[in-house]
Amino acid sequence: MNPEREAAKGRFLAEHGLAQARREPLAGDASTRSYARLYPAGAKPLILMDQPPVLETPICPPAASDSERMALGYNAAARLAAGSIAAFVTTADYLRDHGLSAPRIVAFDVEAGLAVLEDLGDGLFATLIADGQPEGPLYQAAVDVQIQLHDQRPPDLLQAQGLTWPLLTYDTLALKVATNTFLEWWPQFADIAPFSRDAVAEWDALWAPVWVRGEAGASVFCHRDYHAQNLLWLPERKGAARVGLLDFQDALRAHPAWDLTHLLQDARRDVSPELEAAMLGRYLDARPSLDRDAFLADYRALASSNAARILGRVFARQALLGRAQYKAFMPRTWRYLERNLTDPALRGLRGWFDTYVPAGARA
Repeated sequence: MNPEREAAKGRFLAEHGLAQARREPLAGDASTRSYARLYPAGAKPLILMDQPPVLETPICPPAASDSERMALGYNAAARLAAGSIAAFVTTADYLRDHGLSAPRIVAFDVEAGLAVLEDLGDGLFATLIADGQPEGPLYQAAVDVQIQLHDQRPPDLLQAQGLTWPLLTYDTLALKVATNTFLEWWPQFADIAPFSRDAVAEWDALWAPVWVRGEAGASVFCHRDYHAQNLLWLPERKGAARVGLLDFQDALRAHPAWDLTHLLQDARRDVSPELEAAMLGRYLDARPSLDRDAFLADYRALASSNAARILGRVFARQALLGRAQYKAFMPRTWRYLERNLTDPALRGLRGWFDTYVPAGARA
């Protein structure tokens, strides 16, 4: 426990009349954020979000060149928000303004990296499904959130409570640096030789059209981490607002397939091919202006890119840092990737993996 950080939290809570609220730590994830549930006397529980700013590399200046972004580090290159409180507050406001259930912001301090949020409860989709609740209605509601969000083009700038935050594009560079983390981390994890210069050049050439298509199709608001452990069921609300939204601060403007790849090829739980197909059909039926075949081709290609990113930066990197629990998710992610790569349009990428990462080097 960092005494200085604890003192900062104490001052922040005191400023907002919450000094006496009991704090109960909540389970964390692979990020540098932490959360606690607050129990103010005689009032409903709240959530304290703690994002120490010094733990993250700089964010992406909107006008930065590719070389400038690379020099600033991974957050800038990949256009991640580095846990910014301003990003969270403005994005939450945007989502609520569109009739969706992001938590209400009770108090915040951008410089300190602290916020108090509405407590949306514990009804995570992943937990409810594991406890036996039928998954179909939950996934239908989650897809309906996407349909509602994609009904209009998002603004270039999010604004709320005196704050502004640019809604940048999930562009070719961001897609490239994220996907390429597989090259960096998988050999270390799988104990295989680093990929040769020729293998990397072939990789870049094969992925380049996917990244370009991803940027070209970037037209909708993208949550960016849209899956069953970031969605809460709020059955007392109506329509798409029954889905509580968490962990959306890294939002960008992106291809409409992107959040669906997270939801329907969830690295942390099995989503059957039948459910995936039904939910893609639900989405496409609601957006008849889309070219179905082109959309599904982009979906499979971007889902493959996302799987490579997850295997590299999220799972292999975390496992190498001593978080062995991430190893359990790897076989599922490989299955998703291999399923995507059966698309004839991705045969070159399938051949690359078969050549350089044979079955024995896949978790």
